[in-house]
Amino acid sequence: MNSNEKGQAVWMADNEQDTVALAEQLAAWATPGTVLALDGDLGAGKTRFSQAFAKAIGVNGVVNSPTFTIIKEYQGSQLPFYHMDVYRLSQTEADELGLDDYFYGDGVTIVEWASLIADLLPPERLQLYIDHLGDEKRRITLSGTGVLYVRWCTELQAMGASGK
Repeated sequence: MNSNEKGQAVWMADNEQDTVALAEQLAAWATPGTVLALDGDLGAGKTRFSQAFAKAIGVNGVVNSPTFTIIKEYQGSQLPFYHMDVYRLSQTEADELGLDDYFYGDGVTIVEWASLIADLLPPERLQLYIDHLGDEKRRITLSGTGVLYVRWCTELQAMGASGK
């Protein structure tokens, strides 16, 4: 497998706990330099997913959307956690922030609204698109690029790729 290979999985979440279970599983696999790129409509659950992921890597305290601060840094008991919300940034503004320091650093990065800065994201990453299907139901489509993330998608598919 080369770094350009892609994998895909779909995680069906009937409730919030199913979404949390996915975040916890991905957090268990996370290593320094892990990048998760989140997209979905307003209210789809990007921040809730990020909160569950942060808790799973040992971040204590409140994790909320960095909409106006753009980047929030947290120290987890396992890894540093970098939470970004690039909704209000232009591609040029994002480029000036030096995001590579986070992407290739010693922590885990989650980028909300990642498609807005797609050209700046590392080539190897896990892309998650959250579809709100009504009530608490979500369909989370995961697309992995690179050996590590393709393996994650393969393992999720083997698990049945659902919150059950």
